[in-house]
Amino acid sequence: MSWEKNMRTVDPYVAGEQPKQAGVIKLNTNECPYPPSPMVRKAAEDFDCEKLRLYPDMNAEKLVNALAGYCHVKPEQIFVGVGSDDVLAMAFMTFFNGDKPILFPDITYSFYDVWADVFRIPFRTCPLDEDFCIRKEDYLVPNGGIVIPNPNAPTGVLEATAMFEEILQANPDSVVIIDEAYIDFGGESMLPLIEKYDNLMVVQTFSKSRAMAGIRIGFAIANEKLIRYLKDVKFSFNSYTMNMPSIEMGTAAVLDDAYFKEIVGKIVATREWTKEQLRELGFTFADSKSNFIFATHKSVPARDIFLALKENNIYVRYWNKPRIDNYLRITIGTDEQMQKLITFLKTYLKEH
Repeated sequence: MSWEKNMRTVDPYVAGEQPKQAGVIKLNTNECPYPPSPMVRKAAEDFDCEKLRLYPDMNAEKLVNALAGYCHVKPEQIFVGVGSDDVLAMAFMTFFNGDKPILFPDITYSFYDVWADVFRIPFRTCPLDEDFCIRKEDYLVPNGGIVIPNPNAPTGVLEATAMFEEILQANPDSVVIIDEAYIDFGGESMLPLIEKYDNLMVVQTFSKSRAMAGIRIGFAIANEKLIRYLKDVKFSFNSYTMNMPSIEMGTAAVLDDAYFKEIVGKIVATREWTKEQLRELGFTFADSKSNFIFATHKSVPARDIFLALKENNIYVRYWNKPRIDNYLRITIGTDEQMQKLITFLKTYLKEH
């Protein structure tokens, strides 16, 4: 058809499967296995639906102020969006407009190259080493911007803050985005360095450690000038992205710090137990500091294990991609879910 010549075509991001049948153990999308804070439930129950006839606060001040207090920054240093995907997409659109390629790892969150393609941003992927670690020297070259998750996904590897400082110091003319979607499960955040580096932006999400993937809240923290640029683009695109219920429930989640720490602690404890069990079964993996484990077995192909698990209603994530096609990403569920996973693997691996 003649009109198709004007279409913008891209290879889209492919999310993990969302099985609909009952009884599934869903360990493939890094969701939290526990419910949100009871304060979130109360905020939902108390919400006045009559207000939905009005536009929400375009600045989401209630949520922003709660985050500012929690993170010890000014409200002017915070940008909120509809999940960290929205925040990161806006950041790509805002900051990555030069002629030089932006840089990110070759094994990483697979939305980065999609956004680069959509926004026509030149990019170059930097190979991780054999242990799936960042090679610092790859980011000490001319570039149009840098984005790196820490811990990385899907590997779960956590890099030292000192390494990122070296990258920041070597790139004063580039915006460096550290995507901290999984930082709460065992890492040291870069947030304290926001005041030191005016080209640093840290992005976090409510989807993992705050058990709110379904409400879609993400945020960025940076110096005030970077946030102003980001807001200018957002308000030119869609001023009212954060809806009223999200603002109320997100604020409640931030205020219930005790519950947040409780469920993170549970997930970390279950992760460490699962590591021990997987090692005994012949799996190897990097020392994950996230809410998942990226594992390969010594003799049984990952794809075979993936299909066998799926046939038994246990879903994990598998990619048929170079360098990682013999790995499974296993989200940490409840103790009961992980016990069922291990029990199945013990039987299956004995037979194979």
